Amino acid sequence: MNRRASLAAIADVALPQDGAPPSVSEISPFANKVLPAGRHTAGGLEPYTGPWGVDQVLHLLRRTTFGPSRQDVDLLKTMYMAQAVDLLLSPPPVEDTMPLNVDSTDVVPVGETWVYAANANTSSRTSSLKAWWLGLVINQPASIREKMVLFWHNHFVTEYDVVGDPRFSWRYISLIRANAIGNFKDLARQITFDGATLRYLNGNTNTKTSPNENYGRELQELFTIGKGPEIAPGDYTNYTEVDVKAAAQVLTGWQDDSTPLTTPWSSAWKFTASRHDTGNKQFSQRYGNQIIAGGTDGGREVDDLLNMIYAQPETARYLCRKLYRWFVYYVIDDWTEANIITPMANILRSNNYDVRPALAALLKSAHFFDAINMGCIIKSPLDFVAGIARQFALAFPADTVNLYKMLTYLVGQASSLQQDIGNPPNVAGWPAYYQTPQFYELWINSDTLPRRTNLSNTLARTGYTTGGIKLIVDPIAFVKTLSNPGDPNAIIDESVLYLFAIPITSSQRAFLKETLLPGLPDYEWTVEWAEYTADPTSATKLAAVKSKLTTLFTFMLSMPEFHLQ
Repeated sequence: MNRRASLAAIADVALPQDGAPPSVSEISPFANKVLPAGRHTAGGLEPYTGPWGVDQVLHLLRRTTFGPSRQDVDLLKTMYMAQAVDLLLSPPPVEDTMPLNVDSTDVVPVGETWVYAANANTSSRTSSLKAWWLGLVINQPASIREKMVLFWHNHFVTEYDVVGDPRFSWRYISLIRANAIGNFKDLARQITFDGATLRYLNGNTNTKTSPNENYGRELQELFTIGKGPEIAPGDYTNYTEVDVKAAAQVLTGWQDDSTPLTTPWSSAWKFTASRHDTGNKQFSQRYGNQIIAGGTDGGREVDDLLNMIYAQPETARYLCRKLYRWFVYYVIDDWTEANIITPMANILRSNNYDVRPALAALLKSAHFFDAINMGCIIKSPLDFVAGIARQFALAFPADTVNLYKMLTYLVGQASSLQQDIGNPPNVAGWPAYYQTPQFYELWINSDTLPRRTNLSNTLARTGYTTGGIKLIVDPIAFVKTLSNPGDPNAIIDESVLYLFAIPITSSQRAFLKETLLPGLPDYEWTVEWAEYTADPTSATKLAAVKSKLTTLFTFMLSMPEFHLQ
């Protein structure tokens, strides 16, 4: 299967340098027609020295986690800014957890992992894998890891449905999790050999007699150095078609290995020397006309290829642009390139492509905490779905079967919002992360916005029920985390602070208060709350406060401000 040919066949829209655009029907008529002007002040990559309060803590957590939990906010408030960033960038231990079977028709008993079993029941196991992953996202500690796992999944793309073996996809995502805040070069090397990647980009069919250029092309165009403007047919600024062919020759001989895994890190690949092109590989002037010596040591040739690519300064800049768009904003103008991307790339290169120092510089910078960069990103579907679960601390069932049913429901909701975890639409990833000039605006259209509202309404009002257990927002539990639940003004002000990334107007605030207390004075709420807390077992007193709070939060979750981070 030639994945690039299928992308290029999309009609009527020019193919951007980073991949294929979405269908025109998915683009809102109100989305950008041209990129907006750059948004920056004098703040560059120098350390931030401004105020460090709840606003800054929330901004940092909104960008580095899938929704700021109250526990994480309270923890980071006790730290200095640099300490908070260092904590988020310290990789927590990789959990000793694996996806579990919840399908009674599977050969694996319910409640046990299928990772080491023979491949079977692909559909139910893929569903299990997605539920397991979303569970890790919702229950993440104070760490950037889960955001980086999705970043790398969107960068080194594979699609579960194409790979066709959930064991391979589990190993692929586990590999990313183990290296999410580590070394870019190391991760690229492991991804190159990974069984899921070999299947997805046809590396397993790449032999000396039948070369397949898919991975050699994507390694350069999407995974490392980037294409750059096309200078002439076959010459893309940063590499040429000659380099695609030479890279494909280097990569011959590797195959996936479907032998059942015996440990989490059993190899899912193998190298067959007889399938490998043992000749020398000649690269173009874009790589200084370098020659990679042939032979039967396929691993050494891959290392030579990667080292050659990483020696190019553009490789570091390409990755830093993607990180910037992921964590800050999508517009990269000349000022941003000179003052943020270039020095950040220099840090990345000087640290041998360890990602953590470059991320630390960005997340501790005056630029990152500039107020103009707060609330300027539209939440992805996963940010939206997991964010509700995390910010309202939704209670999930303890038993595996019902837990996975709840998580599968949320996975399905994110998928209906155009982000199917594990299944990006193509090798370039989700268009909202790269498609100019719309970028994040692609998440919102006439189909997805009503679906977002329907989901938030369901979780806030009626809940989702399975196995006699209901997944629902508990508005009283949320309000009890605020400083003064008996004061309706405090409820509104603090709820706005925690749920919205940008301030609201005075008229919006007045409307929210009217939503909570329609035509009633403040003391009515104070009295009702005091009566409820004095007698919390009274159904009447509970209903009096709960109905008002439910109405308030249902409306707040449908406001445009809730879709920003």
